[in-house]
Amino acid sequence: MNFGLIIIGDEILSGKRADKHLAQAISLLGARGLQLAYSHYVGDDPQRITATLSAAFASGDVVFSFGGIGATPDDHTRQCATSALGRELTLHPQARALILERMQDIARENGQAFEPERADNLHRLNMGMFPSGAAIIPNPYNKIPGFSCVDAQGAGVHFVPGFPVMAWPMVEWVLDTHYAHCFDRTARLEKSVIVMGAMEATLTPLMEDLERRFAVKVFSLPSVDHPSYGRHIELGVKGEALAVESAFAALKLGLEGFACELGPEIVRSAA
Repeated sequence: MNFGLIIIGDEILSGKRADKHLAQAISLLGARGLQLAYSHYVGDDPQRITATLSAAFASGDVVFSFGGIGATPDDHTRQCATSALGRELTLHPQARALILERMQDIARENGQAFEPERADNLHRLNMGMFPSGAAIIPNPYNKIPGFSCVDAQGAGVHFVPGFPVMAWPMVEWVLDTHYAHCFDRTARLEKSVIVMGAMEATLTPLMEDLERRFAVKVFSLPSVDHPSYGRHIELGVKGEALAVESAFAALKLGLEGFACELGPEIVRSAA
């Protein structure tokens, strides 16, 4: 299955906060032998959020949506998900119980009596208003759940808060609970070499030949102003370790036919 991200919030697009979810999602997926296919950034605009979520629901992919599931005026994600699905926004009974439990915890910690009918506590229940048919995602940090809207095959969108301390363990729970059958623990490798004095267009036939002959992906990362190598290309292959070793040997052999200088070789683990 393809895995994607939607990261919501004006604060990201304005630069007030730096996004941390993209790098962490890549890491969480990679640890399970999975790879991120795409990521979208969206501001706090309900129309754009709804359109982005509609596309995600129609994609057949597994998508994680970060942010906007609170109950303040700039939180639109719950309502937009409901509109994108054409469903009703309803108070999830399990979410309601968890939110009330959290409110009781706060009252106890502050030495106060719990007043469930108090206006602010009633308002907090809005955080449990999800599209009808949604399932909750447990929040180990403060019990306020996220929610999932997926089909029988597991495709759809999982909604978590924007706070990393909450969101990341929730994403891990979703992956380990619902997508363990997708995990690939096969050892994977990435090997490349710095190539100086060659053009990508000249090397393309060699790259295409390698992908035809070996079960690997070939990549080319050009640079024009590297402090040590100047203009160069990092040319490499990635995939299952055994296939990479064979393909990389063929890559270096193929480069002997070009008038280029080879720099250092680079080895990385790969998702």
